[in-house]
Amino acid sequence: MKYFSKTTLETIARNELKNYDDSLILGEPQAVPIEDLVEYYFGLEIEYRYLRKNGVILGCTVFNDTQLPIWIPEEKRYALIFIKGGTIVIDASLLNSRNNGRLRFTIAHELAHWLIHKDLYTGEGVAAAHAISTSMVENPAAENQANTLATYFLMPKNQVKKAFYNAHNITNREAYLAELFGVSKQAMGIFLKNHNLC
Repeated sequence: MKYFSKTTLETIARNELKNYDDSLILGEPQAVPIEDLVEYYFGLEIEYRYLRKNGVILGCTVFNDTQLPIWIPEEKRYALIFIKGGTIVIDASLLNSRNNGRLRFTIAHELAHWLIHKDLYTGEGVAAAHAISTSMVENPAAENQANTLATYFLMPKNQVKKAFYNAHNITNREAYLAELFGVSKQAMGIFLKNHNLC
């Protein structure tokens, strides 16, 4: 697996966002339309399925045409379905969640796998899975890289800093910024702490 520094991952996200719509980097701070970026810019498909009965897997990136096990809640059983390569499958439970930030982050995480881990998964008939529990993760380094790139896609550093300083009169800037960028308060809090903005 190729190693990507945080600076490289930030540059990848910034360049892709700028190529898609430069206002996401140069304009007023706003939430990145991650679904549009995935589908219209990168040409990938997003499908919503129940990936596991217990919800332990939130998403997967399908690099090659494959059979994917999914949970069918109405029938209380698993089934294999055909999924074509170039598809991001998101656990349908995230559509019912109150945490839109988790849904958006999962989509960005899976996009990151598509962009930087093709060499790791292509040709093996496997899908990269974003799991809740790190014990489920087969490649922690790949997961960390995907998390970092997803963070930079959803929270472009210069845009978050701009919004942070513009919101100097707002009492709870963390909550305000989380809502503005469409991420969880926890994700924004971590971002602000890591960039000495809290």
